[in-house]
Amino acid sequence: MRITISKENYLKAIAEAQAEGELVIAATLARWLDVSPPAVTMATRRLKRDGLIEVAKDGHITLTSSGREIAERLIRRHYLIERMLTEVFGMEWYKVHEEAEQMEHAVSADFEARLAEKLGDEKACPHGFALGLESKEDRHRRGLIAMHELPVKRLAIVVSVFERDRGLLEYLDSLGIRPGAMFEMLAHNADQTLSLLVNGRHVPLGHGAAEKVWITVLPSLESPSPLGVPQPVRL
Repeated sequence: MRITISKENYLKAIAEAQAEGELVIAATLARWLDVSPPAVTMATRRLKRDGLIEVAKDGHITLTSSGREIAERLIRRHYLIERMLTEVFGMEWYKVHEEAEQMEHAVSADFEARLAEKLGDEKACPHGFALGLESKEDRHRRGLIAMHELPVKRLAIVVSVFERDRGLLEYLDSLGIRPGAMFEMLAHNADQTLSLLVNGRHVPLGHGAAEKVWITVLPSLESPSPLGVPQPVRL
């Protein structure tokens, strides 16, 4: 069985979409990979033939153990390459996902091992994710919430940001919203936007974008900062 770049992309997309809580069907893959429905049909036939996926009667697609093994290997390489690009080469955090998407297919097992030896696997990637896939339920279990769930007048720190939308990443970066940034929730507005205080600046953000930002909540504000800038709260 020959594992092509296309097969790797499909297997990884299935694993990632499942982690984001999506029911993976052909239309899901067409959207995630920006390909036509006929292309998805042909690809899933090959993947099913090779024993890498299973397709239920209702069209629900899941990975077999062999398919998941390939997807997880690719995800590990992606993680290591993203970290290499930021930590070794200083590339901006919002650029590295697309670069890693291209490079992950060309990395040899030997180079992957060298990267792992140099970088380790304890640190989060530039978008705030640890090695491996984590579902929304997993994030909630370890105390994280999506940004739009934060109550008014509470401080929080950005932990991770959905990485597959380059335009969103650049926009959030321009607002100062990136992993490690602290902010205060000022208001939940009637027009489905949020009002945030980030680095002393009032920032509006749409509900859809806020759903893709995961945060950890800090203790309640005891008193506002005299400069209007959220101050760290000692835990």
